[in-house]
This record gives sequence, C-alpha cells and structure tokens, in this order.
Amino acid sequence: MARLVFITGASSGIGQALAWRFAQAGYRLALAARRTAEVESWVSARGISANSYQIYSADVSVPDSIVAAGRACMAAQGIPDVVVANAGISVGVDTSERADIDVIAQTFATNNIGMAATFHPFIEAMAQRGGGALVGIGSVAGIRGLPGHGAYCASKAAVISYCESLRGELRASGIKVVTICPGYIDTPLTQKNRYVMPFLMQPQDFADKAFKAIEAGASYCVIPWQMGLVAKLLRLLPNALFDKVLAGRPRKRRNSEP
Repeated sequence: MARLVFITGASSGIGQALAWRFAQAGYRLALAARRTAEVESWVSARGISANSYQIYSADVSVPDSIVAAGRACMAAQGIPDVVVANAGISVGVDTSERADIDVIAQTFATNNIGMAATFHPFIEAMAQRGGGALVGIGSVAGIRGLPGHGAYCASKAAVISYCESLRGELRASGIKVVTICPGYIDTPLTQKNRYVMPFLMQPQDFADKAFKAIEAGASYCVIPWQMGLVAKLLRLLPNALFDKVLAGRPRKRRNSEP
C-alpha cells in the first residue's frame, strides 16, 4: 500500500502545496482543515483519485478536534508515515491593545498547542511500528523577534524549541522529528504584508525543497537557504544595531487594520 501523509492547514498556501507534492510522489493523503469544502474542490480540480485521499474536518486550535481527526485518520487509512503540522496563523499585535492579548492567545493555541495536539495521537502508534516522521512548520521569523510581530515570532520560536525537545524525546523510538523553517512564501498569509520580503518563493518551489528535506530525514532546514543565512547574520547583530536596522520598518497588519 502507498505511504500516507497527514497534513493540517491543507486548504491553502503551504499546506496545499505540500499535499500536491506528496501526491505527486505517490503518497495517499489525509488532509485536515476547517474549510473542508475548499479542500474537496482543490482535490477534485487536481484530479486526485478518490481512493487515495480522505478529508478530515478539524480546528487545530481546539485540541480535542484535531486529536479526533488524527484518530479518525488511523481508523480509516492507517498510521501515517509522515505527519505535517502546518496549520498556523499570523497577525500583527500591539501589546498595549487589550484585544491583541486575545490574538496572542489564539496564535499560541493554533501554532503551538495545535501542533502538539496534531502530533499526539500518532506518537504511540508510530513508536510501536518503529518509525515515522513528525514535521513541524516553523519560520525564519522564529529566529529573531520583529517589531509588531511578537505573537507570530514568539510562537514560531516556540515551535523550533518544541520540535528540538521532541526530537530528543523520541530519538530511541525511531520517530524522526523534522523542523522546516520557511522564509517568505507567496501565500495568503504573506500577501498583505506591508514590508519588503526578500527571496520570496512560490509555494510549489518551497514544497519541493521541503519534501526533499523530509524524505532525507533532515532534523532542521531553512527554505530558502539564503533566508537561513540572513537570519543567522541578524542573530549575531548586537541588540543596539539590530534595533537600529529595524527602526521604522512597517509592522504586520493587526486585525483591526485594513
């Protein structure tokens, strides 16, 4: 039987591009999303065989919802070979605004608690089988904080640390934990950004490189590599110089902004 990949946030952007790349490689698809009708339309338009995919309705910010989707996947399709925790949100925040504290909470519920809940139902089954891959989608934004982008940057920094911790915990089980950190990818998540996005990639180009890293069992990969270099250089900058470089940089749009 063909290998199986479980992907969250499969209704658009990176999740959709990864789903297509895995489908091209012959994988069966388990696609989890809130907007299941959009996923169904996309699958139909791509001509993906009806017996090679299942769609699961889930909200990753609600742990019981995504855990139930994972269990339903195993009951219907078997234990995945790859689980990609891709679903995420990115909204600008201003900590002085009370409403934005709720935005921060929702960001962490989706990007962090949701990732752990996505992985949870599969770990015991994968360990008993002796293998599998859990893939966490981080971000270059998690390497250093950007003004006005505190919720997303902090959540993606937490993704990187969480996956590193999980990798150590699961090493003896045979389960690989892969951290993929995208730079700027041309998706609905980035198209409203008000600042320059260097090395902007198309989703399918990103998906191709990410697929290769996952198949190779890489523990950590920044895509494109140029953004990894930029991030490392920014990490090395003294705080005073880093703050000066970012002074006046347009901020991420908040929910209340057009």
